[in-house]
Amino acid sequence: MKGKTSFPPQEGAAPPSRCPDNSAFKQQRLSAWKPQLTIASVLSSFFLTGAFCLTVGVCLVLSANSVREIQVDYSDKCSDCSKLRENSSNWNKECHCSVNFTLKEDILGDVFMYYGLQNFYQNHRRYVMSRSDAQLLGRNVNIQRSSCAPFSTYRNGTPMAPCGAIANSMFNDTIDLFYNRNSSVIQVPLLKTGNSWWTDKNVKFRNPESYNLSSAFAGTARPPYWQKPAYLLDEEDERNSGYVNDDFIVWMRVSAFATFRNLYRRVRRTRHFAEGLPAGNYTFRISYNFPVTRFKGRKHVILSTVVWSGGSNPFLGIAYLVSGTAAILTGFVITGIHLKLRKKKTYFQK
Repeated sequence: MKGKTSFPPQEGAAPPSRCPDNSAFKQQRLSAWKPQLTIASVLSSFFLTGAFCLTVGVCLVLSANSVREIQVDYSDKCSDCSKLRENSSNWNKECHCSVNFTLKEDILGDVFMYYGLQNFYQNHRRYVMSRSDAQLLGRNVNIQRSSCAPFSTYRNGTPMAPCGAIANSMFNDTIDLFYNRNSSVIQVPLLKTGNSWWTDKNVKFRNPESYNLSSAFAGTARPPYWQKPAYLLDEEDERNSGYVNDDFIVWMRVSAFATFRNLYRRVRRTRHFAEGLPAGNYTFRISYNFPVTRFKGRKHVILSTVVWSGGSNPFLGIAYLVSGTAAILTGFVITGIHLKLRKKKTYFQK
């Protein structure tokens, strides 16, 4: 028979070598730099890092403490409206309430108005995914194939615009601020645009293309919990309606925590409010639409200024202080261990 003949390995023959090739890379002969750690370099790095963190932490805490802020909880003060809103059949009934408060000192500079929610969890996986980014870009998409369910279409097949649980649960209280000056009541001018991120307003959210906004949303219906369609979110300014509405865009950026605040308005610095908000008596007039009793939530309004480090949040400053303190304490511990070992070494050498 013709074929390849195999010979058994000879006794005593060395097995084939599995060593890597004799190259600088595979034999780990490449040039490298290895730092020589000395006690002076280690201690100096710990102490310098600690001093830097402490300095930054002190600056951040002082900056956060310089923010002027007032927070008004209106969950209980609007209890009648809250009871009305718990019944879903009353969705078309208006309910208003007023909350009075006093500013003892002027709030100078740019003043921002936030709405805050407590015990409202936006970080659930299904809730976060319940949206259609393609729809929010103004594209014609099949909503039934999106992750918006169960807030995608109605029983008759009409698609929701916008779809998804995030959009359906949008905060829709209307908050106005009034200044009680002597015997007159002056409405504080508030800016409703320019409150969202530029990338969101100009890149991530776009209205469908059409000759007018109402026709762009033809064939769709508002989400179940909304009181009006998307193209009427701002009836005074069509450029602030639909998917590019600032309030809608701010709400669609979900929070990682159950207690959060979102930017709602900015005080327009004009006339009596050119320098900010003067001290005196004020009133929040609220059109109550957003129920929170069922999930044991709370609602509040915040008036606040901002500084170079942001708003009134000392967390970052405290984190720097803790890190700096830990680094300096570690440096002292290493110093003590080094001195103790050096004394023992000197003693044994003698």
